[in-house]
Amino acid sequence: MKINTIAVSLSAIAGLALTTGFTNYRTTNVTKQLKDTIIHATGNPIITHEYTADPAALVSNGTVYLYTGHDQAPVKRNGYEMHNWLCFSSTDMVTWTEHPSPLNVKDFAWAKDDAWAGQVIERNHKFYWYVAISHGTIHGKAIGVAVADSPTGPFKDARGSAIITNDMTTDTKISWDDIDPTVFIDDDGQAYLCWGNTICYYAKLKANMTELDGPIKTIKLPHYTEAPWLHKRNGWYYLSYAYEFPEKIAYAMSRSINGPWEYKGILNEIAGNSNTNHQAIIDFKGKTYFIYHNGALTPDFGSFHRSVCIDYLYYNPDGTMKRVVMTSEGVKPVK
Repeated sequence: MKINTIAVSLSAIAGLALTTGFTNYRTTNVTKQLKDTIIHATGNPIITHEYTADPAALVSNGTVYLYTGHDQAPVKRNGYEMHNWLCFSSTDMVTWTEHPSPLNVKDFAWAKDDAWAGQVIERNHKFYWYVAISHGTIHGKAIGVAVADSPTGPFKDARGSAIITNDMTTDTKISWDDIDPTVFIDDDGQAYLCWGNTICYYAKLKANMTELDGPIKTIKLPHYTEAPWLHKRNGWYYLSYAYEFPEKIAYAMSRSINGPWEYKGILNEIAGNSNTNHQAIIDFKGKTYFIYHNGALTPDFGSFHRSVCIDYLYYNPDGTMKRVVMTSEGVKPVK
């Protein structure tokens, strides 16, 4: 049987599975590995043939690259099952190309499992992907970094070891405080890594993007849970994060990456049928986008079968951000 025939057959099976309320995750994985797939979003969620979570986005050379986790838990399972990360690209925010999975937990020889949230950033024509994983020998979650020459990968472990392990952060006794890395490069070229559950950590990165350059510091934020995201606009630094549980998204602002940070309020309400909320904020072709996930595709256990959505984000004249309106229509194509 020809590969194209296999791809068509598997796509049909996957579509039938969604229609009947059952998804064969391994089937959709095989389909994705065969070739790039074009997706025409008709609203939120933007991807409906498989589950996507914890979005991060990168703008490079006129294209948006969307990186997501991949919820693969069996139907009705009340828990996370995530083994690889997914990559999509678009030039209009509506038509997306799904690329073969560029990174898997198995690409980190020191890791055990759990392909949790991460973010990709570009520097010196290379792409660095910071991800949260369960460490194989050091108890708890850890942060690894992978590198590629292309935004679509393939990515490979850039260090051969974790950049952050649970024994490096002792402000809390939980084993999952080293998750949800976000990375930011300031105007002066200094890069920062920010992460954490219950405590928000941050540290400078060396120019090679694979080593810390100084001590790990903490940022005190009201009701901080996880999912930090850093961005900058018109001299203001913005730090958005998941707030309480079930999670909303709140944010703070500062004139310096080192603070002080002033809490500004709720940015995004609880995302329907999902206990978690995880955001990316990007500017693209004159508009600002708020990318997040919800549990809209699954009536039960949506928190473990999440789907990425996109809506607009707007600023007030004083630089504060308006509360995001979550919609089923999503965004329109941008030229």
